Amino acid sequence: MLFVALTIFVQGQNTLEGTVRHLATDRVSLYSYYGERASKVDSVLTDSSGHFRFILSPQRLPGMYRVQWGKNEKIDLIWNRENILFKTTRDNPEDSLKIISSMENKINRDYSLLDRINQTRLQLLMPVVDYYPVRDSFYTGVVNEMEGIQRKQQAFYDSLVALYPDAFAVRMAGVYQTPFIPAALDKEQRINFLKQHYFDLVNFSDTALLRTTAFPNKAISYLSLYSNNRLTQKQLEAEFIKAVTIMLSAASVNAEVFKYWLDYLVNGFDKFHFDEVITYIADNFQDPYACEDQTRKSALQKRLDTFKKLAIGNPALPLEVPDTKGKPVRLSDISAEYTLLVFWSTQCPHCVAMMPRLKEIYNQQKTKRFEVIAVSIDTSRTAWTGFLKENKLNWINGSELKGYAAKSCDDYNIYATPTLFLLDREKKIISKPVSLRETEQALRDNNLMD
Repeated sequence: MLFVALTIFVQGQNTLEGTVRHLATDRVSLYSYYGERASKVDSVLTDSSGHFRFILSPQRLPGMYRVQWGKNEKIDLIWNRENILFKTTRDNPEDSLKIISSMENKINRDYSLLDRINQTRLQLLMPVVDYYPVRDSFYTGVVNEMEGIQRKQQAFYDSLVALYPDAFAVRMAGVYQTPFIPAALDKEQRINFLKQHYFDLVNFSDTALLRTTAFPNKAISYLSLYSNNRLTQKQLEAEFIKAVTIMLSAASVNAEVFKYWLDYLVNGFDKFHFDEVITYIADNFQDPYACEDQTRKSALQKRLDTFKKLAIGNPALPLEVPDTKGKPVRLSDISAEYTLLVFWSTQCPHCVAMMPRLKEIYNQQKTKRFEVIAVSIDTSRTAWTGFLKENKLNWINGSELKGYAAKSCDDYNIYATPTLFLLDREKKIISKPVSLRETEQALRDNNLMD
């Protein structure tokens, strides 16, 4: 009975096996994906020929997996309960990849290659359609060619669906499919058409695709339709608000996918300090798994709620941190006309570069109209106090010395440094500058510096 059980267990396993030429006796790691995030699963050593093997148990979920060596060399593969065998080279893994055994990855490679070729062809033909005389026979030929390329690709995809309806690679390809674009549309009409129909062919109910990069890639490509380097940040935020409305509405058919996109968008816009977009998201959308009980709210919903509280025009949240001697420093105790609240770290190069100029502006005040309270998110007291002493930062300094786990970081949604808030006498938020340049401009706007 034990022998039979072991035989069944081994039969349920699959192998992910490869040879990386010119990678002799080196470590190769395997990662699983959830959206764009990759988590390490296992690592093995190659033999002298660069060969290695991973064992994938029946309990592991199908999806996209990354095989990585060195710092940046990697390939992404689909595993859907089949054995995978491939060959590639150490320094040029993607272009030299050869799938020896794996139906899923052969399908994925074939579709990706055709899609890349067709998208290149379409990009070359679009300017001709945009600028060539409509009545010219050449124009008609290009229009027919553009539409023919799209129909052939759709036919290829339809054939894959018919032949391999359960293939993971085919389901991924479904996410990347774009709607048929009438070739006679001009550039502006084409972009507007895509904005409205980009997700028509996406199956948001397929939650297994969250274990691939398909959804985040689709999100990025859609947002690029709204991006324009000629727009100011405020104008760009207005465009992105339109985009997230359509994106989150499309994804709302499935709670798990909706929550993923909600979290993904909040993280992305927070990283680039698009605060108006985040505030809009917080005002209009919520975590579908959030509970009304305040003590049981999800981390994502708490973060969205905090973004709303920290919107410009709202009062700053209570803040209390220990100073260098352990004495509590409270935001409410500052009586200056304005307060510049700075979250920073000695481990942040941008913060370190910003502090000398900020100190210069602070010390140049003839009449002290604004105070600085600099909250360090360091974990090392020596690093923090040493930097303060070396740079003679004589404003109000405080730190819980707990890094991003500090209560002040949690209260103020601090996920990156520097993060700044300019407050008025009533401690209302009047500006949330992102850079030193924006900080200087905010101070000028309020007549706090020349």
